[in-house]
Amino acid sequence: MITIYRCGEIPEEEIFARNEALPDVSGTVAGIIAEVKERKDAALLEYTERFDGVRLSSIRVTDEEFAEAEAKADARMKEVLQKAALAITAFHKEQKRSGFLLNEKKGVVTGQKVVPLSRVGLYVPGGTAAYPSTVLMDSIPAKIAGVGELVMVTPPQKDGKVNPVILLAAKIAGVDAVYKVGGAQAIAALAYGTETIGRADKIVGPGNAYVAEAKRQIYGQAGIDMIAGPSEILIVADGKSNPAYVAADLLSQAEHDKNASAVLVTESEALANAVQEELERQLKTLPREAIARVSVDKNGKIIVTDSIETAIGISNRIAPEHLELCLDNPFDYLDAVRNAGSVFLGRNCPEAFGDYMAGPNHTLPTGGTARFSSPLSVDDFVKKIQYTYFSKEAFLNIAEDVAYFAEKEGLSAHARSALIRKGELS
Repeated sequence: MITIYRCGEIPEEEIFARNEALPDVSGTVAGIIAEVKERKDAALLEYTERFDGVRLSSIRVTDEEFAEAEAKADARMKEVLQKAALAITAFHKEQKRSGFLLNEKKGVVTGQKVVPLSRVGLYVPGGTAAYPSTVLMDSIPAKIAGVGELVMVTPPQKDGKVNPVILLAAKIAGVDAVYKVGGAQAIAALAYGTETIGRADKIVGPGNAYVAEAKRQIYGQAGIDMIAGPSEILIVADGKSNPAYVAADLLSQAEHDKNASAVLVTESEALANAVQEELERQLKTLPREAIARVSVDKNGKIIVTDSIETAIGISNRIAPEHLELCLDNPFDYLDAVRNAGSVFLGRNCPEAFGDYMAGPNHTLPTGGTARFSSPLSVDDFVKKIQYTYFSKEAFLNIAEDVAYFAEKEGLSAHARSALIRKGELS
């Protein structure tokens, strides 16, 4: 059963404690990466047989497999995916930026240009559930950014094929190629390249502990979006809130993973007790009860505080991945929110809307990293290059100052590079 805490009655470290650390898989992952670097496709095929139970002769999804997936697609699912893609596209188009140029000083031009990445790899989890929503959320911003080539890796099913709805989402999102490989070995392939999979400039997308550790280890060889941890939700709710709604929203994240965390912060003792009871009632009806119950019992919390303002202060310290403000006037409190991945406002906006159809991205910072990082966006798929130009006259106006500054830092060659031209130009 979820535990109720009352501020002031227990040590703060218990309120702000996070879920237990995941097992250390760094050694295993390092070995997998080394094997893929050395043996390339052969290693990928062996790991796919070992971990996924599938013997493949080729890892690239063919045009025929795409066509088969589209033919099998449920018409309603195709319609929903297309609606979601439109909403995601509309939101992320607003994030696109251009460069700038400054020439306010005579003879001096400075500026910045925005350049899309050439090649990006997208990891899409497999396992017990398929997530076409992740395909859309991670692919569409990349295509809006103008990425040259977007490739996807995802574990195969037991029949050696990729889940049809994943392929349908990939086609809708404009993914250029899909490969049937998952786990740390897929991340290594994208980072270092194999005979079949080319090297990526950046790798994005969530995964299990092995995928997260692989992304950590290859960083520098390729860029990454973030190290995604277990799912999190924090709900700030007042006494007017419907406990059934609040409990359902908490469970929407608890069902993801046994290490997920679901937290309610409220000023209402009555709501705290009602939600505690409602969680137990709803858990018994969940198909993924075994997962959600462990998550709720191990990592769930209900925190009773003295005011909504204090509740938001607690949320800012926790910095949750998802934050719901189940209040009558949520926009009155939005400015007070400093740390959160994505905020869901009001009593009619469950976090699940953000996972699928609302438009804002669902690839979000976890583990408190919302204190300093942001949701996946178009910015993740571009880089900025700055440039500078000085005319002869502008150079002469600043050369001595540059040389003086350099000498004060003890860098005489820097100073000389400024002054040597001065003699020739003046």
